[in-house]
Amino acid sequence: MKYNKLPNTDISISEICLGTMTFGEQNNESEGHQQLDFALENGVNFIDTAELYSVPSRAETYGATESIIGTWLRKTGNRNKVVLASKIAGPGDYTAHIRSTGYSKQAITEALHNSLKRLQTSYLDLYQLHWPTRPTNYFGIRNYTHSESAQKEDNFLNILETLNDFVLEGKIRHIGISNETAWGAMKFLSEAEKHNLPRMKTIQNPYSLLNRTFEGALAEVSMEENIGLLAYSPLAFGILSGKYRNGQAPAKGRVTLFPRFDRYSNEQCKNAVERYHALAQQHGLSLTALSLAFVRQQPWVSSAIIGATTMSQLKENMATVDVVLSPEIIAAINAINEQTPNPAP
Repeated sequence: MKYNKLPNTDISISEICLGTMTFGEQNNESEGHQQLDFALENGVNFIDTAELYSVPSRAETYGATESIIGTWLRKTGNRNKVVLASKIAGPGDYTAHIRSTGYSKQAITEALHNSLKRLQTSYLDLYQLHWPTRPTNYFGIRNYTHSESAQKEDNFLNILETLNDFVLEGKIRHIGISNETAWGAMKFLSEAEKHNLPRMKTIQNPYSLLNRTFEGALAEVSMEENIGLLAYSPLAFGILSGKYRNGQAPAKGRVTLFPRFDRYSNEQCKNAVERYHALAQQHGLSLTALSLAFVRQQPWVSSAIIGATTMSQLKENMATVDVVLSPEIIAAINAINEQTPNPAP
């Protein structure tokens, strides 16, 4: 396993992060603990979760993922061996069972304390805003549409001031954003600099062979401002594992169980997957290895977040850690992307 520094900190994080949003829905507590044990034993020291999880979000399973991680931490005593990240949920129809107050001081206070309680820890290494409260392009929306009438208050300064209070209390070590745009990232960074408040250290956005939109304005922000990408969905909801090829519908697959997760299932994505699969085969690689290695090798990526519903999937993903793609393969990937650029938003 290779490790990178959490930007602007002395914390080393594994370049593969264990994503946990299946815990409490597709995986029970025992299975979640098994995944956590295996990941830690094989060099993963970075765990990502959120108060929203498990997914899909519903009242009956709200907070289930954090609770499963919490019982593992209590059972094993491994808190000092892992870098633990969580997130506060933003507003939306699918989070009405959580709260509808965005990122107010009261909302952040409630969310953080509840996460700490479920996780059975006194602090988080990284606390992230799960998505913007303003209307903008995230969660599968490709392009920005401006609206003068829409509510646009994001309270950048108030959010940073509230988070800083918890940093000073020792309940949060570092902060990050997720599903954010280049403008939003720069707004947080400029407000932090102007008022001597904590900087956002990471941005957790989708990034994969099927969605390289981060390589636009955000990649420049990442490199110039040293804000690391925590790449989620590097296998595009499992599409880039190849398990849905040729019309397959694995019984426990997320896309099979929850058809609304169709961001990576259009015809352009299917065509691109076939081309990437052929390229992988040509070089003696699995599609999974090609996909994960590509993400890990990008200079703006601090860690790639992988999730699995079975131990065999987790083992396959972990087995790719030593794969390094040659310039020839990278050039071939870029050629495919030129012909089918970002088939998923």
